[in-house]
This record gives sequence, C-alpha cells and structure tokens, in this order.
Amino acid sequence: MSDDVVLPIPNFDLTQFAFILSTPSLTHLHDHARTELLKGIQKDQMAPYYRYITSTSDPSTSTSLPTNTTAPLLFDARLHEEMASQNKDELDKLDARLAEAEKTEGESEIADALRAKATYLTRIGDKENGLSALALALDKTPGLGSKIDLVLTLVRVGFFFSNEQIIKDNLTKADELIEKGGDWDRRNRLKVYQALHTLSIRQFHRATPLLLDSLSTFTATELLPYDKLVLYAVVAGTLSLGRVEMKKKILQSPEVNSVLHEIKDLSDFTKSLYECHYDKFFIALASLEQAHLLPSQILRPHARWYVREMRIRAYAQLLESYSSLTLKSMSAAFGVKEAFVDNDLSHFISSGRLNCSIDQVHGIVETTRASMKAAQYETVIKRGDVLLGSLQKLSKVLY
Repeated sequence: MSDDVVLPIPNFDLTQFAFILSTPSLTHLHDHARTELLKGIQKDQMAPYYRYITSTSDPSTSTSLPTNTTAPLLFDARLHEEMASQNKDELDKLDARLAEAEKTEGESEIADALRAKATYLTRIGDKENGLSALALALDKTPGLGSKIDLVLTLVRVGFFFSNEQIIKDNLTKADELIEKGGDWDRRNRLKVYQALHTLSIRQFHRATPLLLDSLSTFTATELLPYDKLVLYAVVAGTLSLGRVEMKKKILQSPEVNSVLHEIKDLSDFTKSLYECHYDKFFIALASLEQAHLLPSQILRPHARWYVREMRIRAYAQLLESYSSLTLKSMSAAFGVKEAFVDNDLSHFISSGRLNCSIDQVHGIVETTRASMKAAQYETVIKRGDVLLGSLQKLSKVLY
C-alpha cells in the first residue's frame, strides 16, 4: 500500500464547474456552478487559475482560452491581487525551505522540499510553473513510489487543463515505472487513470474492463468519487458487454448495486435493456443523456454517438429474436411512432449498422443475417492474418 494519502490536487470539481459555465445549454446549472467555482478558487487561493479562466474577460492578459469559449467568470482585479499576494508569501516560504535543505540537509530533504513546492503550484493552478516544478521534483526524487505519485500528478494536471499530450506521455511513463516494481495500490490507481483517459477518447470497449476491475479496489479518490466511477462503469459496460456479462458484471455486481440507487436515472437503464423492456429503455436512455451525459465534461463530447450506439444495440437485440417484425409492433415495443422507427432503421441500415431490410409496402422489417459458414470463414481468415503477422515478427527476431 502507498503510505502517503494522495490529496485531490488539482481540484477537479472546479474544471467541471467551469465546463458547465462555458456551456450555454446548461444555463439552469450556471448559478450553482458559478458560486461553487468562485468558492473553490478562493479556498485554495488559485490566482493563476483564476487569471486563466477569466482571461477572455481580462484585456490585460495575453493568455486566453480558445476563441469560441466564453470566460466562466468575470475578472476581479482586487480579488486576483489578494490571492496573488498570498501565493507569493507561500512560495517565498517554500523557496526558503528549499534553500535551507540545499545548504544543510541531504537529498531526501531536498526532494521533499521540491515536492512541497510542486504540490503548491499544482494546487493553485499554475500550469507552466507547476509542470516545471513537478519535472524537477521527479528528477531529484529517489524512491520509485514517490516517482510514480509525481507522474500521476502530472497526469492529473493534464486532465485538469484538458491537455491530451501531457496525459498520454505521463500515463506511458507511469506504466513503465509500475512495471519496475510499483505496489498494488499505485497499480490499481493507475488503472483508474487509464480508464478515464480511454473513456475521454471514446474507447469505451477498452475502458470497460478497467472500470469494472477498479470497482472492488478503488482508492483513486484524488481523481474522481466512487459514485462517478460506478456511473462510468455502467455507461461503458452497458454499451460494450454481452447480455451474459452485463448481468454478471453490472446487474449482479455488489459494488454497482451498493450505490446504483443513489445515482438518478441510472438504475433502470441497464436493467430495462437486459430485460427487453425497450419502451422503458428508451425513456431511461433519454434521462441518462440529460442527467449524466450532457452535463459531464468527460461524456458530453460522446453523448450523441453514445445514444446512437445504444439505439442500434437495442434494435439489434430485438431483431435478433425474429426473422421479421412489423413496423407497428416495433414502434409499440419502443414506445415511439412508426415514422420514428422507420427513419431510424433506414439510417442505420444504409450505414451498414443493422442487418435487416424494410418492406415499405407491407410495413415489415426483415432480418438478413449472414450465413454461419460465411461468418466462420471470415473469422478463420482474420485469425490467420494475425498468426502470419506474429510469425513474421518472430522470424525477424530469430534470424
């Protein structure tokens, strides 16, 4: 186990509040988000981060958010000056402690002083100076466990500022350090970091096993709360898992069931799909989109894609049991109008996502499954290609 408690630095609640304030369609959440964002900034005296998120409303700064982004908060020069003064005082103390360690103490104490300064810069949202301080502390820190903690902090900075390159580079570095002898606590925490990253880049199938495996070993509270981990696991797993695995790993999971009732609009989502109550599933899917996908900084970019994929899955699951169905019976099953089902199916059929056809004259949907032999042949060819590729790589190593 890791001996040190990992603090929630930087504070990810603030990036979520800033995201909400920058999203016009979430105006009903703006008042609460604005209050909590300002409260969090003042609590940690985050002058650099305050300057960053108010940059489009402060003409004196050259640092700005993207041109299509509205500043979440208006710049208050007096507030910024007060926080900046507090930052300077604290950094002067940290520099004095570092100077003392360099003069009279050993490498361990110097590394501790460097980590303390890096932690403070990260806490106040000073991106560039924080990254430099973390890199220096990483270079001077001797212990493998402490190095892993610093690299994971760099990953969190990447998440905090939505910097994909920082996230990828340091996840790779953390993985390499873990393989050299990281303990189980840090290994399990890295799994959560990897899961969040794969989820953020729309690799839900890769994220699913990482999220589900983390449910019983979760300690990465510095990154996200447990109920959010469960939400992500259910969202990703319902899309990625087969019905048997879905029942075993989600519906019958004690970790999921322990908090599922606390998460609004989620409890019926997977259950209704598994039990083939498609009308309830469509309602649950719409509620999930509004309550959890669209307001989420991680999930919002994938909301439309996710809803479309889940509709495809539901249609395919129903059609799998029949050789043909009337549009009328399908629309009744999903609780929508025939025109909606007709339009939806036509779009998915034309894009090759559903194996069926629509007889418009008789109002019938007919499944067009590929033959078993053709499917087996295709599988053999694919596996053969993989095997040949592996043999070629092996021959290069041996000869």
